[in-house]
Amino acid sequence: METLGRLFDRNAQIYGGEEALVFGERHWTYGELRRRAGRFSAALYRLGVRRQDRVSILAMNCPEYVEVYGAGHLAGYIIGTVNYRLTPPELEFVLGDSAPSVLVFEAQYAGVVDRLRTAVPSLRHLICIGETAPDWALPYEALVAEEKESAAPIVSLPEDYAHLMYSSGTTGRPKGVIKTHRAELARGEIFAAQLRLPSNGRSLVMMPLFHTGATSILFASQWVGASVVLHRKFDATAVLGDIERYRVGMTHMAPTIVRAILESPEIDKRDLSSLDTLFYASAPMPVALLKRAIARFGPILANGYGTTEGGGTFLQKHYHRLEGDERDRRRLFSIGHPTAHADIRIVDDAGNVLPPETPGELILRSPTVMACYWNNSVATKQTLRDGWLSTGDVGVMDEDGFIYLVDRKKDMIISGGENIYCQEVEQVLMNCEGVSEAAVLGVADDYWGEKVVAFIIRDAASAISSEEVTAFCSQHLARYKVPRIVAFVDDVPRVASGKVDKRALRNLYLAQNASAAEGSA
Repeated sequence: METLGRLFDRNAQIYGGEEALVFGERHWTYGELRRRAGRFSAALYRLGVRRQDRVSILAMNCPEYVEVYGAGHLAGYIIGTVNYRLTPPELEFVLGDSAPSVLVFEAQYAGVVDRLRTAVPSLRHLICIGETAPDWALPYEALVAEEKESAAPIVSLPEDYAHLMYSSGTTGRPKGVIKTHRAELARGEIFAAQLRLPSNGRSLVMMPLFHTGATSILFASQWVGASVVLHRKFDATAVLGDIERYRVGMTHMAPTIVRAILESPEIDKRDLSSLDTLFYASAPMPVALLKRAIARFGPILANGYGTTEGGGTFLQKHYHRLEGDERDRRRLFSIGHPTAHADIRIVDDAGNVLPPETPGELILRSPTVMACYWNNSVATKQTLRDGWLSTGDVGVMDEDGFIYLVDRKKDMIISGGENIYCQEVEQVLMNCEGVSEAAVLGVADDYWGEKVVAFIIRDAASAISSEEVTAFCSQHLARYKVPRIVAFVDDVPRVASGKVDKRALRNLYLAQNASAAEGSA
């Protein structure tokens, strides 16, 4: 198999009458998906879109999202995904940087798209998903229904760029991650193998399709010709209900979702016996929560590590042993072994491979690794070195090849499965009137995994409040990036160069909160 488009054609030929997608009460076969995606690819071509042009999509999970992916896979369009949680300034940057010729959007976002369409000069066509399209947009369904051709007269090539997904960067601006067809096929194949997906099985996807986690399950299912039960968004009752209703065998959850599922009053009312793999990723899993999940679901949990730029590792189900020796208990903290076709090294700052149990940067080489950062050659050179991806994460490898993350070299927070880079939040805070200096870090949170904490040094004459700071951030940042705690300080710990010492600041925060907890006990 050479391209995602060829995989789409193959599935229509071999599994044409088999179920490919379930959404609510609707079921799509592989043949139907191919027909609709093909017609949409032809409609885009008729509008002037050509191979390797960008087609962006702003939508929550919906069947049309899968069709837009399919159209790009068939014709070689680059599908750019847009996080619907972003604020208008963030959306404007992503669309301005990726410069799509077409934006497909759901009707609920018509207001923000109307404001953005004049700010993004590359946009030639706007296509609306929904029953009523504004007069400045084309209706998606009409384009598909009225198209006579079965596909665009162009096809994708193995080294074509397939996807452009934005991941926040340490420079304070999101970075566009480019993946080729070859890399994305490898991702689908590896995930299908590691998760052992059967061709007659069903996987449930509730993570957003703009995210690499959800698409890993989608492409893995397409690799084996299996079915995906797609949810518009996460709802614990709906997830539990559909696992029972559709006899779902595999699902992917961030740790916050695992917690919500365990705490749902519906969990003991549903037959979940069909579920044989619960893949958790996107954020660290607290061991106490992991133990609760294993106790409730049994030995069906599997873990993986990866980034939008590439993956990764896999910790198989049989290594999740609650009862065992010290080595088994330690492995509950592990992210596992390198996946098939992947090499991982732990290196020092000079790139030298370190001995077991010695902390260093985790670098990886895999066919799933990105081709480059879009419009960012400097960041590409810093991240891709001699075929190796520098993850920025600090880890150790034990004598048996198990890998453990011990810190993050990158200034990044993972909250609810979403990446948040401190400098991006700090730059917004520094634009807030009354703020002289700001330092942001992530601290552990029982529900979200981590939460954003901002330390603010006020201007001399300022009396700005935490509520005002939070309100300002809400205007410029997606909700999950807004600090949950704002602390006003006279100064912050610094290293010799004058930069904020984040490690010391975190220790100070933890010590103060521990003292407060002891005082209230």
